Amino acid sequence: MKKQQTLKIIKNDPWLKPFSDAIVGRHQDALRKEADLTQSAGSLTDFANAHQYFGLHRLADGSWVFREWAPNATSINLIGDFSGWNALEGYALHRLPDSDGVWELHLPADAIRHGNFYKMLVKWNGGEGERIPAYATRVVQDPVSHLFSAQVWAPENEFKWTDRGFTPDVKPLLIYECHIGMAQQKEDVGTYDEFRTNVLPRIARDGYNAIQIMAIQEHPYYGSFGYHVSSFFAASSRFGTPEQLKALVNEAHALGIAVIMDIVHSHAVKNENEGLGRLDGSYDLYFYGDSRREHPAWDSLCFDYGKNEVLHFLLSNCKYWMEEYHFDGFRFDGVTSMLYYNHGLGQAFSTYDDYYNGAQDTNAITYLTLANKLIHELNPNAITIAEEMSGMPGLALPFKDGGIGFDYRMAMGIPDYWIKTLKEKKDEDWHPTSIFWELTNRRDDEKTISYVESHDQALVGDKTVIFRLIDDKMYWHMTVGDNDMTVARGIALHKLIRLVTIATINGGYLNFMGNEFGHPEWIDFPREGNGWSYKYARRQWDLVDREDLQYKFLNRFDNAMVELVSGVNNFQSLAIEKLWEKDDDQVLAFRRGNLIFVFNFNPFKSFTGYGILAPAGKYRPVLSSDAEEFGGFGNIDMKVEHLTTPDPLYQPIGKEWLKLYLPARSAQVLRLSRRAPKRNK
Repeated sequence: MKKQQTLKIIKNDPWLKPFSDAIVGRHQDALRKEADLTQSAGSLTDFANAHQYFGLHRLADGSWVFREWAPNATSINLIGDFSGWNALEGYALHRLPDSDGVWELHLPADAIRHGNFYKMLVKWNGGEGERIPAYATRVVQDPVSHLFSAQVWAPENEFKWTDRGFTPDVKPLLIYECHIGMAQQKEDVGTYDEFRTNVLPRIARDGYNAIQIMAIQEHPYYGSFGYHVSSFFAASSRFGTPEQLKALVNEAHALGIAVIMDIVHSHAVKNENEGLGRLDGSYDLYFYGDSRREHPAWDSLCFDYGKNEVLHFLLSNCKYWMEEYHFDGFRFDGVTSMLYYNHGLGQAFSTYDDYYNGAQDTNAITYLTLANKLIHELNPNAITIAEEMSGMPGLALPFKDGGIGFDYRMAMGIPDYWIKTLKEKKDEDWHPTSIFWELTNRRDDEKTISYVESHDQALVGDKTVIFRLIDDKMYWHMTVGDNDMTVARGIALHKLIRLVTIATINGGYLNFMGNEFGHPEWIDFPREGNGWSYKYARRQWDLVDREDLQYKFLNRFDNAMVELVSGVNNFQSLAIEKLWEKDDDQVLAFRRGNLIFVFNFNPFKSFTGYGILAPAGKYRPVLSSDAEEFGGFGNIDMKVEHLTTPDPLYQPIGKEWLKLYLPARSAQVLRLSRRAPKRNK
């Protein structure tokens, strides 16, 4: 009982007390596993060095050593263009004695060289196959045969980093989610260099202080959005070289932008020739060997987190990306799928029992806990984010407090709420009580990343918020001066939805690239069904750059609201005080620090002299969604200061009436510039 009381998660939430045994048990599981893994290494940081031992490495004298873990193999040969793709005797690995299946090969300096292509020819009882090494750090696809091979990557000149001492300034954390390949205007695959040159400056101008890059780990199928990973230690070569990715990260740091990697440790591609599926002919090397091997919804393979060798692989993978490429942290994909034996499929998660009923994968929970410990050992300022929709308590709570250790969790219910609202409710049925509850309903002790839409909502089969609002009118009525009412409604609501979402954050805010200016249409990667077209796998930056189109208004407003919240230190930590909500008027007002946010969601009614109870004093408008520069009508005078009006009824609590003009479908933000002196009763 004494141990249970030391865990803050149980103190913070008395409703968790009946589940103390399970919570403490998981905490102890992680401690035991850490002790097991580090009994020789000393720390997780020292343990997570598999990438420094396995794979291909150049030694100080210029010679080479290659190692692979393949206990089921009977023989392994390196084959490549240096051997005519034949299994030559000089390139045969030998199995190390008493090593549980580790194979090794030493080669003289001239046996291979930078740029050579290679694979392993692995034989086992009953079969053989060509395989890409598990720890390959460079994997490329032949443009003619479309086959993948590892590539020797040992350039003569090492990349020179200039970002020493960079520390993310992320209070609040403002994330620009992006994909390198589709970040360009051209109908083709974009590159690391093009992103660094063309897109990073935009992101810096837009005011975001972090980028979250998708699809970095090598994946055979471009259309998988990077979620079917084959080579976990290889940066995708379809976007360029390792040095070009390093230059991108280096430049982002120079601009004050943190770089978060979308890391996939929840599953792996099934491909055997490119991936880990049957690296040594067995089915259970890295993955489960039973009915749990294949993910029932994702057509992929599930890691066996109960094997120390798998933990060695995955933990080392985290360390590799941080040390080799200077990533500032990770957004872990598919965490819900990892946490539960049923992957969270078809489960409502309506009570606490659903989190502690024995259906949880304790091995996966232990891995995630240790991964977070390792990442923060390596960099105390690192950022970890969980993509998780079940709401498991403690996910984004420090390990010492009984949590799993993520810094943030994605608020995945918010985009679902906005989509449901847009699809199912008439404008006059938007209720501020519902909006405010959805945006602030979260655990007090866990930080979240709020967002209106990520890449998920922009994919084919779904619609972005702007496309739901305006639809095909975007093709014909986005010219400045076109007074189409559907477009006017869409632009107004697009601004309100984003402002109320960012204004209520308790951790961070995320936007997917292009959505800040209402990028039209959906994302559709080249595939057989669209004739392998890149038309919808790109970003049309010219739309926002053109002065004759209204996209610029949405971009300007996004810039203004980002600048507003980033200009307040620790904005995300300020208490949110609801000042006013009235569903029949559709008016919502709340306070954060010296800022008051006022929303009129009413599609028809504007209000004159509308009273909101606020701290007594003088207020100055600092942002209006109705400003002409943001595509509005300019009905709010930004030069008028507002003095509150006393009311004896509310004088004891220091509140007075702040009376405002509230145009229909508009929002405004006011700053308390001077508090009123205490008034005599």
